[in-house]
Amino acid sequence: MIKYISCLSLSMISTIASANGFFDKADINAGKALVQENCISCHASSYGGDGSEIYTRPFHKVESSAALVAQVRACSTNLNLQWFEEDEFNAAAYLNKAYYKFE
Repeated sequence: MIKYISCLSLSMISTIASANGFFDKADINAGKALVQENCISCHASSYGGDGSEIYTRPFHKVESSAALVAQVRACSTNLNLQWFEEDEFNAAAYLNKAYYKFE
């Protein structure tokens, strides 16, 4: 049931976001703060350096804006960060701007 709700929720975000531009309504600065506070130390311990290699490696898992939001949601859930959907979306928007450059 929880997976269904998450998928439905992601689908709703995708539909709403694509009306303008996927990340047009996101707060990039809030997303950056969340990533810096919660993601960098984990990624750095796994990939070394500042952890950004997880985003820039040639065979990264994320291939679209919706997949980026889904990956952020998976990390948030696995780490029990208790982020709201808006937080996940903002973090994904920051990562998109900084690394992925999806439309």
